[in-house]
Amino acid sequence: MKDFSEIKEQYKQKIEDVLDSEQLSEFWQKYLGKTGVISGLMKEMKSVPPEEKPSFGKAVNDVRVWAQELYQTKQAEIKERELERRYEKEAVDVTMPALRRAPANLHPISIIRQEMIDVFAGMGFEVYEGPEIEDDDHNFTRLNVLKDHPSRDMQDTFWLTEDLLLRTHTSPGQIRTMDREKPPIKVLVPGKVFRSDSDATHSPMFSQLEGLVVDKGITLCDLQGMLDQFVRQIFGESTKTRLRPSYFPFTEPSVEVDVSCFECGGKGCSLCKGTGWIEVLGGGVVNNKVLENCGIDPEEYSGIAFGIGIERITMLKYGIPHMGKFFENNRDFLEQFKA
Repeated sequence: MKDFSEIKEQYKQKIEDVLDSEQLSEFWQKYLGKTGVISGLMKEMKSVPPEEKPSFGKAVNDVRVWAQELYQTKQAEIKERELERRYEKEAVDVTMPALRRAPANLHPISIIRQEMIDVFAGMGFEVYEGPEIEDDDHNFTRLNVLKDHPSRDMQDTFWLTEDLLLRTHTSPGQIRTMDREKPPIKVLVPGKVFRSDSDATHSPMFSQLEGLVVDKGITLCDLQGMLDQFVRQIFGESTKTRLRPSYFPFTEPSVEVDVSCFECGGKGCSLCKGTGWIEVLGGGVVNNKVLENCGIDPEEYSGIAFGIGIERITMLKYGIPHMGKFFENNRDFLEQFKA
C-alpha cells in the first residue's frame, strides 16, 4: 500500500496548484480520466496474487472515491471564485449616465410600403395579407394560367412540391378575397413574393402591392383615375400616367403603366433613358374567366387589378441604383431615410 500513499500525497500537492477550470480539466484527465494515474491502478491487478485481489480492488476503489471527493471540493471552490470574478466584471454602476443612442428609423421599403397603403386606404381600400406558401390552384390555375399555359414560363417559380410553391405574385390574394367576399370589393394585398431572378433591379425575394376592385360598371378609366392619384401623392403633383397595351393572363385588356419622369419633368434624362417616361406597374380589367372561377357573374360585375413592385417604387423615389442595397444592413445607407 506504500505506492498508494505516494500517489495520494502527489495528488494532494498537485490539486492545490490548480487555479482555474482549464487547469482543473487537465488535472482530471491526468489523474481521474480513463487513461489517468488512478484509473491505471487497476491494471496492476494482474500481478496481484489471487488471494489478495479482493483487498487490492477495495483499496483502489477507496483511493478513487477519496480522489473524486477532493476533486469535487476543488471544483466547487474554483466555480465560486470564477463566479465572483464574473460578478465583479459585469457589475453595473447604476449611478452612471445612460449611453445615448440615436433613435431608430424604418427600412426604406417599409416606409414606402406604408405610404402606398395610406394612399389607397384613403380611396377606401381594405388590406388583406395572404400566405407566402401557395398552391398551384390559387397562384396559377384560377388566375387563368392553366397547366400548359405559356405564361407560366414568364416566372421562374420556386416549387416546394408538385402542387405547393412560394407565391410568385400577390395575385392569389385576389382569388382568396373573392372566395371570401362578394362585390363590391376593394382590397389591397401587400406582401413578399419569390422568383428565381437576381440582378441590379431584381431579387429572388421582393415585395408587391396588389390592388383589386370589383363592382358594377368598373372600367379601365377607373384604373387610370386611381393610379393618377397614387403617382401624384408618391412622386409629386405634376406626375402624369400613360397606359400602354400589354398582356397578362388574368386581365383583359392588360396595360403597362408609365409615369412622367419626375427627375426631368418629361424632357428626357438618364433616369428615364431619354424617353421622358418610366415604367412602374402593370394592371388591367379583370379577366371574365377569373371572375367566373370565383363565382362572380361577369355579366353583372367587372373589375380592375394592378400589381406594383414596392422595391421598384422605392428605388425610383430615392434614386437607389441597386436592389442589393436593401439587404446589406449598412447603417450609413439606412440612416438616410426617415419616415
